[in-house]
Order: sequence, then C-alpha cells, then structure tokens
Amino acid sequence: MSTHANTNNEKRGNASKYLKGVKSELKKVNWPSRKDLKNHTALVVGAVAVATAMLWVFDTAFGFGLSFILK
Repeated sequence: MSTHANTNNEKRGNASKYLKGVKSELKKVNWPSRKDLKNHTALVVGAVAVATAMLWVFDTAFGFGLSFILK
C-alpha cells in the first residue's frame, strides 16, 4: 500500500521538475521584437491572400472548363 503513496509523490515531483524545466527553457527562447512580429505577420497574411486568390482563379477556370466539356 505504501508503494501507491510513493508513486503519487513521485508523479508530483516529476510534474514540478517538468514545469521548472519548461520555465528555464522559455527563458532561453529568443523572442522576436514587436517590429519583427508585425513584419512576419504581414508576410504570412499576404502569402495566404495570394494563395487564396490563386486557388480561386484556378477553381473558377477549371469549373468553367469542366462545364464547357460537359455541355
């Protein structure tokens, strides 16, 4: 029966060690500046917009082509 209690204490200790490790690793992260974050966000939004427009054009073209073939 005491083995079960030890297992719970070990799990709590492991969780505590894990969270301490996470905290120490997050201190090592090289966080981007606000300017870099804005630039990268704008780049991603722009790339998504371009990809969306291209897919819409291709979908429309293939739709017209398919409807032309099937008529």
